[in-house]
Amino acid sequence: GDGDPPERAVPLYELLQGRRAPKLSHMRFAVLALGDSSYEKFCETGRQFDQRLEALGATRLQPRIECDVDFEAAASGWMDSILASDVAAGQTAAIAASPRPAETPAHVYTRKHPFAAEVLANQPLTVRGSTKNVRHIELSLADSGIHYEPGDALGLVLPNPADQVEALLGTPGLDADAAVTVSGATLALREALANVLEIGPLTTALVKRYAEATGDAELKKIGGDEAQLARFAYGRDLLDLVRAHPPKGLDAAGFAQLLRPATPRLYSIASSNRVTPDEVHITVGVVEFESQGRARKGIISGQLAGVEAGGQLPVYVHRNGAFRLPANPETPVVMIGAGTGIAPYRAFLAEREEIGATGRNWLFFGDRSFEYDFLYQAELLAWRKSRVLTRIDVAFSRDQAQKIYVQQRLREQGADLWSWLQDGANVYVCGDASSMAPDVEQALRDVIQKHGNLEPEAASEYLLDLQRARRYQKDVY
Repeated sequence: GDGDPPERAVPLYELLQGRRAPKLSHMRFAVLALGDSSYEKFCETGRQFDQRLEALGATRLQPRIECDVDFEAAASGWMDSILASDVAAGQTAAIAASPRPAETPAHVYTRKHPFAAEVLANQPLTVRGSTKNVRHIELSLADSGIHYEPGDALGLVLPNPADQVEALLGTPGLDADAAVTVSGATLALREALANVLEIGPLTTALVKRYAEATGDAELKKIGGDEAQLARFAYGRDLLDLVRAHPPKGLDAAGFAQLLRPATPRLYSIASSNRVTPDEVHITVGVVEFESQGRARKGIISGQLAGVEAGGQLPVYVHRNGAFRLPANPETPVVMIGAGTGIAPYRAFLAEREEIGATGRNWLFFGDRSFEYDFLYQAELLAWRKSRVLTRIDVAFSRDQAQKIYVQQRLREQGADLWSWLQDGANVYVCGDASSMAPDVEQALRDVIQKHGNLEPEAASEYLLDLQRARRYQKDVY
């Protein structure tokens, strides 16, 4: 607030939560909101910050900009506009005096300029009889100059499956050779569907846009009921939509404008650069199911399932500075994950072993079956035997009549877990964002409340303090 000394500075998230209401008349701001329009609350956090800062008296430099997954052009324009703002002239000079980044060197690989990595191995992690197909894929980074840290992710930039593209182009009224414009570039519809546009699972936002563009009365009725809309979109993809509801009145250009740009798929890196400097490993859960009378596979994971050694995959490293091992190798570490959420912990343990970290390591791992789905079992047990892995607690949900999940193991071991927290342990959570991560967070809150003898509000504040201190980090998807 005005006149507050530095030690009383207010974190932005506390402003958003309404926990403090200082006067911000001295503050100038602009909001660039990043989001994904496939989600119901698109750019919601950016909108909330924008509205809250204005309500507290801050001066808006320019209207809020909301970016979808293809954000680069809009974000660049927003930054240029801020630099040129007369209102911010007092600060602009200092910013403008800083050198702008040069063009990306050819050897720095990004989503726009990926590295062609040779596939060294593609092995199943689940065994025959499993209800899942999880793969361990090793890629060569030789001569790339690529370096990564434990906690980073590997981005894969793959075209859409050719058979699905051809099936879409069989839709009456869609001319494969018609010119369409996507993100300022003009290209043929066939190329756009193959390489630039998202053609996978339906989102409720796409169904609504499609209904409006085609005037389809049935789809409009479905779109008016959120519950019915969610049921309709579940298990369907773009091909299902156009077959059941042909794009009447839409030409190729109009059809392309409804689709959002394709995004690279990010996979948590499952290896340590120190241990395998010329390789990167990932853990891939292959999406496979049947719906609407068709067998389905994930747009990207389905292709990865069949890639053979000697083939190539276009990749780049996505930095994740918010999911990092502690700088002090003596710090204890608690790792909580389910399914392919084990991937970054394989990297963590390999890294900690390689650098000779003396801090204790405790893993909570969950999956469906001990016999079929104990991912990286041999390596984990070897680390347990060598004491790199101090403790391991597992939960296999389908090995007994009553399902057991990692959050139950957390509560069972609550006293010891609280002791580790008191000893300064860092806690990591990796896995499903919709159910696993919230359930684990509630279990952590329960452990803190019970074993720390705290009231519910104080337990929540304790967990927030861990997060502020970067002792509680999440990589969820």
